[in-house]
Amino acid sequence: MATDTNVRYSDKDLAEFKALIQEKIDKAQHDLDLIKSAYMNDHNNGTDDTSPTFKAFDEGSEVMSKESNSQLAIRQEKFIRDLKNALIRIENKTYGICRVTGKLINKKRLELVPHATLSIEAKNMQK
Repeated sequence: MATDTNVRYSDKDLAEFKALIQEKIDKAQHDLDLIKSAYMNDHNNGTDDTSPTFKAFDEGSEVMSKESNSQLAIRQEKFIRDLKNALIRIENKTYGICRVTGKLINKKRLELVPHATLSIEAKNMQK
């Protein structure tokens, strides 16, 4: 019969993952704030006295930039939500357990993708 340590990461490992995830959340939140401030920024780029043709191009570019920033913000918010969910799994001591196979997710994978819920094995089964 498998022991508890074979089924989940140790409390020491979980504490290390928690610190890593918290660091990533802080950076991601900072990046999100930058994206939002760029999105909310007054869009006057000093083009008020330039030719109407340039203004039309500039406005088109501005709309594309806002859409792009909006998409970036949505992705960043999802990333932060996924990281916060990983913190909940750490508190529940279910962090690092593949939701498909029930096996431990490789530690290197979790260091690279700390919000992962699938092992490489399970990920490959999806393809």
